Amino acid sequence: CFCFSRPTPVIRWIKEGGELPANRTFYDNFKKTLKIIDVSEADSGNYKCIARNVLGSAHHVISVTVKAAPYWITAPRNLVLSPGEDGTLICRANGNPKPTISWLANGVPIASKIPN
Repeated sequence: CFCFSRPTPVIRWIKEGGELPANRTFYDNFKKTLKIIDVSEADSGNYKCIARNVLGSAHHVISVTVKAAPYWITAPRNLVLSPGEDGTLICRANGNPKPTISWLANGVPIASKIPN
């Protein structure tokens, strides 16, 4: 966040709709650079840099998207059934971009009647 003015502005960072990550936020270059370590999907969002001095203020919004490999919300579990019983397999996963879930039986895709 570079803003040139006289007198020198005070720079402040905020995350729109949330808090800056506690204990993972650091600043460099007189607060012109915001660093977040060990980012997660929750760190995605709009960050606003505000430069202010006695003559006024200026701001800029930076959009941050954190990509994430698929991960289990609810991992599928083995199911043991007797003949004639009904069974339900549940698989819940997330990621960014959102993963596509596919079901296979003995390596063969199963047609889905319910959207992912």
